[in-house]
Amino acid sequence: MKSTDFDYKPLLLVPALMLLALPLVGSASTWLTLTVAGLAMGMIVFIIASGLTLVFGLMDVLNFGHGVFIALGAFVATSVLGGMADYTQSDSLWRNLMAVLPAMVVAMLVAGAIGLAFERFIVRPVYGQHLKQILITMGGMIIGEELIKVIWGPQQIPLPLPAGMRGSWLIGDAAIEKYRVVAVVVGVLVFAALAWTLSRTKVGLLIRAGVQDREMVESLGYRIRRLFVGVFVVGSALAGLGGVMWGLYQQNVVPQMGAQVNVLIFIVIIIGGLGSTTGALIGALMVGLMANYTGFLAPKVALFSNIALMVAVLLWRPQGVYPVANR
Repeated sequence: MKSTDFDYKPLLLVPALMLLALPLVGSASTWLTLTVAGLAMGMIVFIIASGLTLVFGLMDVLNFGHGVFIALGAFVATSVLGGMADYTQSDSLWRNLMAVLPAMVVAMLVAGAIGLAFERFIVRPVYGQHLKQILITMGGMIIGEELIKVIWGPQQIPLPLPAGMRGSWLIGDAAIEKYRVVAVVVGVLVFAALAWTLSRTKVGLLIRAGVQDREMVESLGYRIRRLFVGVFVVGSALAGLGGVMWGLYQQNVVPQMGAQVNVLIFIVIIIGGLGSTTGALIGALMVGLMANYTGFLAPKVALFSNIALMVAVLLWRPQGVYPVANR
């Protein structure tokens, strides 16, 4: 698709949803609070979903075991942050970041390393076989959750926000939580890094070319298998990063947290177009906003709101907002 042919209509979905909610919420300050909270939740969900979007969009792998990397990242963060009390208990946001950033890096490294083994021993034997991929990766997630229980125990572990990230900034009568702003910034950075890598670098060009015509790229001397393994590792690492963000968002972690988030992830990917990074961002922001608006307006239907959102989008665009061309 040429840049001049870019379809801008899906980009209007997020502001349209925000404007639709304003008269329903009534209070401008409440609406602003809910909107920032929804955008922050959406960005965290995007970070988690971006890894699976890469894996499915570029490798055609249905990895239902993605949740284990989310939980693993969160539990690694509890261990790292637990040993940095001097930084997490400081009221300085910068000192808090000096603890959170290493926790994110370590979580990504551990999740990426486990992802490498997961690809080699679980996913590689079932490339091109979607039904077997679903079954074997779900089994891998169950085993992973049990191993997490062996290492960290089966009980819920608190993951409190660092002191400097607690509380809110006031904009008029609206309360904007500090951590939500941090989550939005991290999400924007992840999206920018992915978009730049896939569209502006040689590695991104080779990956996209390998998806379209693997034999041709291999005939030029490039090892597409290694590139695809790298994509899987990066996707797992992003899930680990998302696990840290989600754990801090919930302020506690449990071994099953990845499985609990999986439904949201697949809703986001389906809305986005099964492999589109930009589509996943739009889907994640809409899911986050919808969850917060309906949680405030009609708590009893909040659990079903995102499924209704997905159905509405698919009625408009049956293949998602930005369907990948080779799907």
